[in-house]
Amino acid sequence: MHKNIAFSIILSLALFCLLILPSTAKDGVVTTELWCVAKNNAEDAPLLTALNWACGPGGADCSPIQQGGPCYDPADIQNTASYAFNDYFLKHGMTDDSCNFDNTAALTSLNPSHDKCKFPSSLSASNASISSPSTAYGNGMGPSENLNGSNKISEQWIWPLVTNFLVIAYNTWAMG
Repeated sequence: MHKNIAFSIILSLALFCLLILPSTAKDGVVTTELWCVAKNNAEDAPLLTALNWACGPGGADCSPIQQGGPCYDPADIQNTASYAFNDYFLKHGMTDDSCNFDNTAALTSLNPSHDKCKFPSSLSASNASISSPSTAYGNGMGPSENLNGSNKISEQWIWPLVTNFLVIAYNTWAMG
């Protein structure tokens, strides 16, 4: 029985580590790539309104989703809106507030890139301008507060914790 419990713990930790692997550790800080994408359950009309705002007053670079661009797909409003939302997110602070768009968008660590359409991530935007936009957001589409933020998640405790669990699990398994 102890071997089954130890095996379960080891397997769980291995899966947990696989989830951490896409992250990059530097100086004890784990950074995770993030993208701002349209929610799967968002209705087309609010998505279109948010997309128009992002590409207009929001100042997102929407040239890749225009005709002839690598992300042009007029039949897929979710991918189109996702590209615009993500560009806005990268340019305006990379915070939860810069990825809301009237509750039609959310952050993800799953890369939304597809075919020739490559979505830059929060890690590749390290030289992006991170400042509050000067545009007024009276229509509720844009952020509502200061956007100075970071996508770095401080997880200095994770590796010692994982190591300790692995040692305990191995000892339990070896003694069982």
